[in-house]
Amino acid sequence: MQRLSVVLHTAVAWQTVNELACGDSGIVHGAKPPSVEEEEPPDDFVCPITTEVMSDPVMAADGHSYERTAIERWLATKSTSPLTGGELDHTCIFPNHSLRRMIREWQKAQ
Repeated sequence: MQRLSVVLHTAVAWQTVNELACGDSGIVHGAKPPSVEEEEPPDDFVCPITTEVMSDPVMAADGHSYERTAIERWLATKSTSPLTGGELDHTCIFPNHSLRRMIREWQKAQ
């Protein structure tokens, strides 16, 4: 119920700002009401080691993507998957350009 109250107050405040800015037309071209809370990132954008949105995602031999610096630190002392615990076939990592592009597009839309 309290969340609904916050949403309603935000909507009323936005309508007031909109009316002040536009007069009788009530329309600010291209304006959007502020979001009540920031959108959570998709799970695939979050490094399972750091639990933060990745900026330089790479893929490891387990098929999962990780933040480059985090998986490099992991692989410096281990040869297992951080997610499954299984032994990795190799410790090479490869840039995940597609995922990086999707993360950047999502960040721009925020």
